[in-house]
Amino acid sequence: MADTKREIERKYEGPPAEGDAPLPDLTDVPGVSVVIDKGVAELDATYYDTADQRLATASLTLRRRTGGDDAGWHLKLPVSEGVRDEIRAPLSDTVPEDLTALVRSRIREAELVPVVRLLSVRDIRHLVDASGTLLAEVSVDRVRAERLSGGAGSAEWTEIEVELADDGDPAFLDKVEKKLRKAGIKRSASASKLAKALDDTAPRKPEKPEKAEKVGKAGKTGKAGKAGEPGKGDNAGTTGKVADVSKATTKAARPEPPDSTPRTAGDHILTFVRAQRDAIVELDPAVRRDVPDSVHRMRVATRRLRSTFRSYGKILDRTVTDPIGVELKWLAAELGVDRDQEVLTEHLTSALDDLPSDLVTGPVQARLSTWSGARRSGSRQHLIAVLDGKRYLDLLTTLDTLVAGPPLREAASKKPAKVIAKAVRKGFKKVADLVGEALELPPGSERDLAMHDARKKAKRTRYAAEAATPALGDPAADLVKSMKSLQTLLGDHQDSVMVRGALRELATEAHAAGENAFTYGVLYGRAEQRAAAVEAELPGEWEAIEDKGAV
Repeated sequence: MADTKREIERKYEGPPAEGDAPLPDLTDVPGVSVVIDKGVAELDATYYDTADQRLATASLTLRRRTGGDDAGWHLKLPVSEGVRDEIRAPLSDTVPEDLTALVRSRIREAELVPVVRLLSVRDIRHLVDASGTLLAEVSVDRVRAERLSGGAGSAEWTEIEVELADDGDPAFLDKVEKKLRKAGIKRSASASKLAKALDDTAPRKPEKPEKAEKVGKAGKTGKAGKAGEPGKGDNAGTTGKVADVSKATTKAARPEPPDSTPRTAGDHILTFVRAQRDAIVELDPAVRRDVPDSVHRMRVATRRLRSTFRSYGKILDRTVTDPIGVELKWLAAELGVDRDQEVLTEHLTSALDDLPSDLVTGPVQARLSTWSGARRSGSRQHLIAVLDGKRYLDLLTTLDTLVAGPPLREAASKKPAKVIAKAVRKGFKKVADLVGEALELPPGSERDLAMHDARKKAKRTRYAAEAATPALGDPAADLVKSMKSLQTLLGDHQDSVMVRGALRELATEAHAAGENAFTYGVLYGRAEQRAAAVEAELPGEWEAIEDKGAV
């Protein structure tokens, strides 16, 4: 079974010439009492990736290493600069399934193959404080890299690595770095050994001739186009058409090159779309590892994408995006199978905990636990199966295709201040209409439904304003805050509606079992009061939002 270790480290270039002292005296580093020589380890690591290096492009590394005290399979996932989560699995001849699953959103159906072998001689030192506590491990690595696929080059270099001890203070690395810099040692230009190995062993591109020679008459080689035009045999562009799926699959999960500053309405919306696509792909390993809040964040990314497609139909052709929206809705539902029930249970449990003990009659807590357990699908395995399934992987490929060849409409080329602002104002007007309808209805199920519809539209308008903020600035950012506030208020009301429905169900089950249903009635009354309080607050909240207006 794989286990995880948070790794915080910095890499530095080794001595420029053989014979130079690799390290200064590190006992001078503040906090260090002793530098312990831990000897030399010989490490043999084979790195795996797809043929087109999808993992390396995303700054992920997967290796099988022998030697040292942590032999096995290691998958490193970037967290922030200099910080990675290293997920380990025991040695085996093939890539462990657990680790393959964690890179599935990147590699899709592509095969993982050996790409580079690194042979390292590691000279290790431990920096220890006066109490004997390890502060950091410093190693001098003499590395030889051998290309295994995509070329046959080799390279050698020396580097210094400083890794913070578990639960150590990251500020300590600054103290070590200050000492190294004084000794003329600078940070490595490569983020990892693998990155340097790939760069240094990559096949060299053939040098271009200084000046191309003229080749006969144009008629003998095929007519060349005029300056700035392709020849007759060249392929024309496909602007406005969705790229071929096979091309998108080849480049699956490869981030596009950094864009220039977005200028058109299409530029801005595609930047937002790309960010949500990237969030889904990047959160996939966290969801599989059950990292807190990861499911919610992936679900939000799917909703942002779907809302963007619906709000900006003047920019992205909805005949193309609507079917993708259906798949995004499906994925959001799968991600929320257990989460919605979990939230409802939390509300009920909290409400029960707030009741005075003399208002609790019968086995209410036991009944609530049984009811909740029966409705939880226990579907963690189901969710993993969804993420491994063809439908989900096809959705990721479809999103890659959309980003690579967006179905832009004519308005996409226009200035964002006009096109994007118009879409946001349209969304705001719909929110206003729905809130107005809800306020005109008397308390009851119809008003509950109307307020729920207003909440959903407020959420969509908030996401539209988020996409618009880089283009429209503060007015859009202010609208995001307003819609979030309204969404929270209406969400509290919807929570009350859901809680009351659950309490009716619980009371019915308790009565059928011969239990006292008094407590469920008390809880129902309190939930009803909370809904009434929201309904009383809504007119004033909405008036303040409406006064600010849209963008």
